[in-house]
Amino acid sequence: MKHLIEPLDFTTEEYEEIFSLVDDIIANPIHYSHFCENKLLASLFFEPSTRTRLSFETAMLRLGGGVIGFSDAGVSSSTKGETLLDTIRVIENYADICAMRHPKEGASLLASKVVTKMPIINAGDGGHFHPTQTLADLITIRHYKKTFDNLTVGLCGDLKFGRTIHSLVRALNRYENVKFVFISPEELKMPEPFKNFIEKENYYETRELTSAISNLDILYMSRVQKERFVSSDEYERLKDYYVLTEEKLKSAKDDMIILHPLPRVNEIAPEVDKDPRAVYFEQTKFGMYGRMALIIKLLEDAK
Repeated sequence: MKHLIEPLDFTTEEYEEIFSLVDDIIANPIHYSHFCENKLLASLFFEPSTRTRLSFETAMLRLGGGVIGFSDAGVSSSTKGETLLDTIRVIENYADICAMRHPKEGASLLASKVVTKMPIINAGDGGHFHPTQTLADLITIRHYKKTFDNLTVGLCGDLKFGRTIHSLVRALNRYENVKFVFISPEELKMPEPFKNFIEKENYYETRELTSAISNLDILYMSRVQKERFVSSDEYERLKDYYVLTEEKLKSAKDDMIILHPLPRVNEIAPEVDKDPRAVYFEQTKFGMYGRMALIIKLLEDAK
């Protein structure tokens, strides 16, 4: 039985299968509208979410399945002291597949070790990984750039706690001649473990967005994550460090695309939304289709 805990759990060939399935779902949605009849998705969100949770639930409903679960750990038995692993063992008796978000790194991996018939999908574990956001990112990049090779990707903002960024870099690093530009203040630099697997000539680090933007094929913006900070003063000091404006975009390539995992706070000015290079709302739609394809693949593998 296969799980998706981190991006490298799927080979590039398996990702291609998912991308092809996404293309077919978009072209023939009715064909897939009964695929998950009599199947249940457990949507277990121990941490707040809008897009990821609703995207998973919408994906399952569009496939003809049902959804159980919770969107707030405060209404689960974890408030009574129930352990995560006991929760998962119970839920496995009710559901066929599980999407789980948890504030602790490694929680989804632990859950995958105790189940015997229910695939686990990591919907975000602390500041670690967010592989289904990576799936949405890859589908969006494929749609607009037609390839993953020979791209220069700028990642801007909170690179220290940004699990979506950690996941995307890990996935894109497997393709040919991909260069990364890590744009962040010193306090929010990309952690060493997430740089160690990249060849040194394939990335550089800078504090300057304006000087880096002209070379980029993709700009991936991210918010400074208040919930990961111990010090509120430190958050307030760094939260508006980068703000992408139309003025800054004047030096960018005409075919550069702007991605953002959302939610946005102040790091992209609303005026940028009308720029044709801003594709972050399309990104959310591709995320739903990607999760539909992922659910199909994992349920088929679990048979």
